[in-house]
Amino acid sequence: MSSQETAPPEQPVLREMRWWDIDPVLALERELFPDDAWSRGMFWSELAHARGPEATHRYVAAYTGDRLVGYAGLATAGGTGDVQTIAVARDQWGSGLGSRLLTDLLEHATAFDCTEVMLEVRVDNTRAQALYARFGFEPIGFRRGYYQPGNVDALVMRLSDPSVNPAAPATPATDDPDSVPAQGTEHHG
Repeated sequence: MSSQETAPPEQPVLREMRWWDIDPVLALERELFPDDAWSRGMFWSELAHARGPEATHRYVAAYTGDRLVGYAGLATAGGTGDVQTIAVARDQWGSGLGSRLLTDLLEHATAFDCTEVMLEVRVDNTRAQALYARFGFEPIGFRRGYYQPGNVDALVMRLSDPSVNPAAPATPATDDPDSVPAQGTEHHG
């Protein structure tokens, strides 16, 4: 490689989120969502349902080397999956990481025998909405004042069959959400 060529950026590695990921996840959570960041206890509660034969949740962490650059979570109940959160470090926006995280969640929704997947996304987060639409999610309603503080409405979206992935290959301009699409205060389990 000549001095003018640069190596391609290292692709983040996705793996199951574990308890030791909570501190870096909290740091990224607070950076991206300072007004409505999840607490340590919320993540512990979610991870408590993510392992073993009775698991109903999937949480995944994305690392570049030792640095957490993204994470995502899915909860399931009664054949329905619910995307709880997707977060991507700002310097990774447009890299395809949001698509990879969502693909992982949808693969696990299928493994959990979900027949549909739901999510909430801020009405002002059009980049995330475009990502979800590319994956086949369709708007079905609103939750007024869902995101606090600020009293921002959530657009509710549904994917009728998570086993079908119509998403096109990642395109840098539209593949990663600007902010958390589905983070709320409700937890299943």
